[in-house]
Amino acid sequence: MTVLPQARGGRNSRRSPRRSVPQQVIEPRRILAIWLLLVIGAALLGWRLFTVQVLEGPMLRQKATEQQRVMLSPFLPRRPIIDQQGNLIALDQEIYTLYVHPQLFKEPIPSVAQKLAPILGMDVSTLTQRFQSQKSGIRLRSDLSREAVTALRKLYLDGLEFEQRAQRLYPFKDLYANIVGFLNDERKGQAGLEFSQQNLLQRPVLKASVERSGDGSLLPDGVPAGFLHQDDMRLQLTLDGRLQRTTQTALRQQLKRYSAKRGAALVMDVRDGSMLALVSEPTYDANRYFEADPKLFNDWAVHDLYEPGSTFKPINIAIALEEKVLDINDVIYDEGRIQVGGWPINNHDFSTAGGRGPLNLAQVMQYSSNVAMVHIVERMRPQRYFEWLQKLQIDKPVGTDLPFATGGQIKSRDEFVNYVIEPATAAFGQGFSLTPLKLLQLHAAIANGGKLVTPHVIAGLVDSQGQLYWQPPRPEAPQLFSADTSKQVMGLMESVVAAGSGKPAQVKGYRLGGKTGTAQKAENGVYVAGARITSFVGVLPADNPRYAMLVVVDEPKGDDAYGSTVAAPVVKQMAEALVAIEGLAPNQN
Repeated sequence: MTVLPQARGGRNSRRSPRRSVPQQVIEPRRILAIWLLLVIGAALLGWRLFTVQVLEGPMLRQKATEQQRVMLSPFLPRRPIIDQQGNLIALDQEIYTLYVHPQLFKEPIPSVAQKLAPILGMDVSTLTQRFQSQKSGIRLRSDLSREAVTALRKLYLDGLEFEQRAQRLYPFKDLYANIVGFLNDERKGQAGLEFSQQNLLQRPVLKASVERSGDGSLLPDGVPAGFLHQDDMRLQLTLDGRLQRTTQTALRQQLKRYSAKRGAALVMDVRDGSMLALVSEPTYDANRYFEADPKLFNDWAVHDLYEPGSTFKPINIAIALEEKVLDINDVIYDEGRIQVGGWPINNHDFSTAGGRGPLNLAQVMQYSSNVAMVHIVERMRPQRYFEWLQKLQIDKPVGTDLPFATGGQIKSRDEFVNYVIEPATAAFGQGFSLTPLKLLQLHAAIANGGKLVTPHVIAGLVDSQGQLYWQPPRPEAPQLFSADTSKQVMGLMESVVAAGSGKPAQVKGYRLGGKTGTAQKAENGVYVAGARITSFVGVLPADNPRYAMLVVVDEPKGDDAYGSTVAAPVVKQMAEALVAIEGLAPNQN
């Protein structure tokens, strides 16, 4: 019988025997090596963890913190400056620079130019040409307002880039430029209060460390409360904008009429030294300071020296009264012309009036007699007179809050005492020099009962509601003259306006005191031939003084250019403005 072979894979198929694999035995040395490697690796890892967590932990945590936090210092606008009535004199405004990148335009260049032109005030053809000539970084305007930028953004054009910055704006242009000054392109004060009051005008710089998220955005929870809110303080001045404008207009008209080189007009409250008006001409537009002569940046009423001439005579009479070498009822003989130390001294009108003979003090002032004033000063020892000039602080800067104040110039003690001509010329306001502001301060002392108050223009820091938060400390005013002396000299000055050379300053219904001055002009110690400085100082009202006014006009032209004709009419207009603004009641007598 034939036996058929079973199909492959059948249950009863016979498997081939497996080959036996000999078992390998790992040597103990290898096991030890592996364990050593593991131990070393673990040790290194542990050391690294120890280093990171313990040794380098503080440093790494500091780095992480620095990456997660950013130091913020928000831009804070400079504080505004306002006048006595709250009108803005200087303020920061947002302006924008527009950069255009034509390569990013998604519309045709002519279409973009057509949309931009009316907002920018530029020609379509000009814009098209510029866009075609440059692919990126075209600066079109650097003075765009927020409203213009809003209009541009509403166009939804690609390729426009806006750069915001602050610009100092001076709405009154040249009205306060001599006082306020200006900021340069780097926002640094270069003149006036913008320079001298940097600490008051610049808000305190705030800094805060703020946390940010992984994408770099700031987390608001970390911003300190009130950090992004600025104070609403503003620097208020004592100046009255209405009086400042009236004074500037009156002075300009007179300078033009007499073709004068320059002029200054000042108004001070004699009770505390606050300045209500301070005008210097010529001046400049503070918004366009770069077009101005740099010489105009220093207010010459505060900075420049001049010889006061006859406007100093009331001061000299006050000194003589205080020294008891003069009595208010004294009579002084006026020869019209005298010789002092070989030098001739005569009255300004000697050629027409000659000598006037005996004069009372009111007449000395009314006629502005140089000869009589020399006789009065001769009653004092030169040493004592020199000490009085020092007591008046003529050679020291006025302690004002205005920058670049200059001290006056007087001769040395030896020269003044040993040369008789020096006290003689000083008797009628020549041979020494001071600033207009200093002369006004001295006349304020006569008007207020003898106290030397400090001229100032800063009232303090106020909020938007006018609430005063801070005001600068004022030095105590020293007593220069007695109240009796001040009253007597004021009476003499009132007679000048009532019956003397000050008549052109009269204001109907009001008592005004004053003194004219017409002096030779000196430059570098030498008198300039034919050049003169005319001036007038006034006090309103004479019976109860509140305001001192001074007008100085440098080099007026014409044969009739005197203190009475050039300066006094300007003071008249200033006084009339004060009467209206302050509501001063007319005199009942």
